[in-house]
Amino acid sequence: MKRLAILGSTGSIGTQTLEVVREHADELQVAGLAAGANIDLLKKQILEFRPGIVSIGSQELAIQLEKELASSSFKPEIHYGMEGLMAVAGCPESDVVVTAVVGMMGIRPTMEAIRSGKDIALANKETLVTAGHLIMKMAEEYGVAILPVDSEHSAIFQSLQGNRREDLDRILLTASGGPFRGYSKDMLDHVTLEQALKHPNWAMGKKITIDSSTMVNKGLEVMEAHWLFDADYDRIQVLIQPQSIIHSMVQYVDGAIIAQLGTPDMKVPIEYALFYPERRSLAGDRLDFAALSQITFEDPDYEVFRGLALAFEAGRAGGTMPTVFNAANEKAVALFLDRKIDYRDITAWIEKCMNAHKLKDHPDLGTILETEERVYRFMDGKESYV
Repeated sequence: MKRLAILGSTGSIGTQTLEVVREHADELQVAGLAAGANIDLLKKQILEFRPGIVSIGSQELAIQLEKELASSSFKPEIHYGMEGLMAVAGCPESDVVVTAVVGMMGIRPTMEAIRSGKDIALANKETLVTAGHLIMKMAEEYGVAILPVDSEHSAIFQSLQGNRREDLDRILLTASGGPFRGYSKDMLDHVTLEQALKHPNWAMGKKITIDSSTMVNKGLEVMEAHWLFDADYDRIQVLIQPQSIIHSMVQYVDGAIIAQLGTPDMKVPIEYALFYPERRSLAGDRLDFAALSQITFEDPDYEVFRGLALAFEAGRAGGTMPTVFNAANEKAVALFLDRKIDYRDITAWIEKCMNAHKLKDHPDLGTILETEERVYRFMDGKESYV
């Protein structure tokens, strides 16, 4: 029996992870759950999966949750906030921690899980984007596995199986192109929130859906791939694959290319990470090649999707620059979701913050978190530089 702690259990990845648990109830058990503010769904999850420890976003919500569970036959240990995330991440009863929270708040709980000897099923890309140099070193030191849950990184990971890492020549990271593939810069001036939230292939949370539409998400994945697979940025190529059938590919030094294909279903990479190196049966649609009319490719437009170009710049600069890129995007997307800025302002803010940043090499966790705060203060007009 493999025991899971799920950080972000009420989000898109978290709920799909629990669907996988339901399908494999004889092999998977939930030891801990952590959520943000969705108390109703968390309560349902607690009563169904009976974790020994849970966490929610605030003390007020924790008190409310405790009251609502008072009359139930099952009462877990309840925590809240960052302390709660770390308590769930490090709980002794779990073997694997699924990190599915959104944003840089995932860094400290991931570190706590690694220190506690847990393997990491990683769905929080911001952790590696901003602190990859710390996380990968810790994972090696504590002898734990970092297993990618993102569909693209899982595809790369699967395509590397059975081959020597030193024979890898190039990573071919695919992207659907999002809802605005083929748009010009002028066309992006008129994008609405509702349009940006309609991804053509994937059903995801709001933040990652916006990131996919700007292709900032693909830029974050480029930086994540750099750390996961120890690949220089010159060896990572982004390809638009609109049908989302090829989830990513690797090219070897002899020119051979191995790809992982399938229907757009996040439960596939989730299950692969939870049972690696074994595979399990999974209900769902299967790819029908006879019915598939075509698989097409395009180069991304780095001028229109400026965020992708900025991601490569941030990654190559290293140090604290990826944190600036990520933090500026997080705040700008939140402002866009609140209808306080226009769509193209998202990447404009990223570039403005990067230009205002004084780079620091080899940042520790404190410097990374301080840089995030400086970005927020700069965007609020409280700092003159980042």
